[in-house]
Amino acid sequence: QVQLVESGGGSVQAGGSLRLSCAASGFTYSTYCMGWFRQAPEKEREGVAAVRSDGRTYYADSVKGRFTISKDSAKNTLYLEMNSLKPEDTAMYYCAAVSCTWFSGSYCFRPGGRINLVPLIPADFGYWGQGTQVTVSS
Repeated sequence: QVQLVESGGGSVQAGGSLRLSCAASGFTYSTYCMGWFRQAPEKEREGVAAVRSDGRTYYADSVKGRFTISKDSAKNTLYLEMNSLKPEDTAMYYCAAVSCTWFSGSYCFRPGGRINLVPLIPADFGYWGQGTQVTVSS
């Protein structure tokens, strides 16, 4: 059974930093994409950043240059380093994962079809954590 558990959220002032972690268990795929999504009150869930098993990364335009996604395969942990935080970054942040068979360009090919990782679409990811709240005050 796949389990994703986020941690590291909290309250910070604008300009501050936080590092989110996502501990994965039961996720034994060697080819995959893992990502961070966020959802603010009364807004749709949106993709923030993702990293493929081969190391390629993707970022939403709104976080480029401020957020960095990384993974530690030995620890089965995904990270999101968030710097220069803004009030509009306030949201519940979720870790998600999807298995792939192979990659080509920005596509993750898997049984039944392919998904485009640009942009990141929540419905394309099958495994989800419970979320961790990030609140940025001005």
